[in-house]
Formats: sequence, C-alpha cells, structure tokens
Amino acid sequence: MKRILGLDYGTKTVGVAVSDALFLTAQGLETITRKEENKLRKTLARIEELIQEYQVDEIVLGYPKNMDNSVGERGRATEEFKERLEKRCGLPVILWDERLTTMESERILIDGGVRRENRKSRIDWMAASLILQSYMDAVKE
Repeated sequence: MKRILGLDYGTKTVGVAVSDALFLTAQGLETITRKEENKLRKTLARIEELIQEYQVDEIVLGYPKNMDNSVGERGRATEEFKERLEKRCGLPVILWDERLTTMESERILIDGGVRRENRKSRIDWMAASLILQSYMDAVKE
C-alpha cells in the first residue's frame, strides 16, 4: 500500500505528516528541529528513518510561493532542499503550493482551543498535514 510523506520545510524546522494506508487522510507526525538553517544532515537522516518506518514511496514538499505566484528566497531554499532529499532518499519529491497553510494551521489550532504556548510546537506538522491533504485531494479528483 502506497504512503506519502508530507513535509513543511522551514528555516529551523520541518513539519512532517504521513498519509494513511488508504490514501484518504493526512496525519501530522512530528516537527524536526535544527539549530541552524543549513545543518540538514540530522534532519535528512530523520526523514529517512520515517520513510523506512512508514514505507513511504513518494514525498510531497510544501512550496512557498509569493501571492503573485513568483518564487522568492524561501522558494529557492525549498528547491535546494528538494534536490538534497531526492539524492539522499531516492524517492520522487513533488513540490506543492503551500500558500496560506501556516495561517490556516494557526486558525485550526486556535479553533481547537490549543493554548498559544502549545501552538508553536504543532503548527509545522499541522501545515505539513494540510499540504499533504491538499495534494491527495487534488490527485483523487
């Protein structure tokens, strides 16, 4: 059964979500944190562990575009991360438009009554879940 990993790549964190075995829903797993933006060895190693654990054969990576559809600095950093991921893991990595997912994640957490001090630790994997769910919904259509 095919599973997909969803990633929300940030300057110091990577939110991680995985699809269920039936390809219906995305579940947030964790947020991988690093001390410096370019120190990716441990981050990539953890992603590899999750790929093995969940038997993932495809990765969806949130692609931060500007509202005018142009690609800025964060988008270029994401493209570089995509290349490193593909080389390291040997899996296809699909860039998926992630505009507004962080704001939507914040709203969902607030609506769910999650306290402000607890939202920071959850927002990245929640955004990864929204990115992955959006991709799965689009592919199903």
